[in-house]
Amino acid sequence: MERVDGKFMLKIAFCDDDLEILKELGILLDKYKKERDEDLTCTVFQSPLELLAAIEKGFSFDILFLDILMPGENGIETAKEIRQYDNNMKIIFLTSSPEFAVQSYTVGAYFYQLKPVWEESFFRLMDSVLAECTKTQENSLILRSKEGITRIDLEKLEYCEVIGRTLFFHLGNGKVFESVGSLDDLFLQLKPYGNFLRPHRSFLVNMDYIQNISYRAIKLISLAEIPIPHGKCSEIKNKYLEYAFNRKQVFLS
Repeated sequence: MERVDGKFMLKIAFCDDDLEILKELGILLDKYKKERDEDLTCTVFQSPLELLAAIEKGFSFDILFLDILMPGENGIETAKEIRQYDNNMKIIFLTSSPEFAVQSYTVGAYFYQLKPVWEESFFRLMDSVLAECTKTQENSLILRSKEGITRIDLEKLEYCEVIGRTLFFHLGNGKVFESVGSLDDLFLQLKPYGNFLRPHRSFLVNMDYIQNISYRAIKLISLAEIPIPHGKCSEIKNKYLEYAFNRKQVFLS
């Protein structure tokens, strides 16, 4: 998903070996975009191999309509391979048989849609999946890590550290994700959320995880300590207190 002129633009992919089905889906999507005034991009694939090749090259999609019964590799196996690169894509399986319904959810399918796809059911499904994508996007961060394309829930991000050109994202559950990037750029990206503090040039801290602020360091719930540069303690405390008061947190003197 990309932000264009302040609005999210979803990236959708259709993968089906039947050209007639692809044409019908395209018509439905065009009608949906017009009636709902949605900015959506669409990419079409006629085989799982084409789709996987694109994903391996770094292309990502928010929503994938994936046929199950195709020559060569079926949709379930294709989805398993996709999950090695992207755990966040909403996969909607298309099929004329309910035979694979249970199996489809083992790869984290969002929905199992029987063919033919009627306009009413397509619109209802699109309304649902778009709402889910937008909700997730507004409170998350997408990054490329060693594990593939990863979506991080910002509420679960405790702090971020940069060493060289590598960003280390420390989650509240102890998990750490690595990604190449700039802490300056990340700070600008997270600034609108209001709960991230930059106490040091190498660290960003989620203020919801702050346990204590001393003269030398910020102690987090995980007991990690973030160094405070000389002379910055009062400024950092004031920023934290302002944030906490705005959230109506209680202080005991």
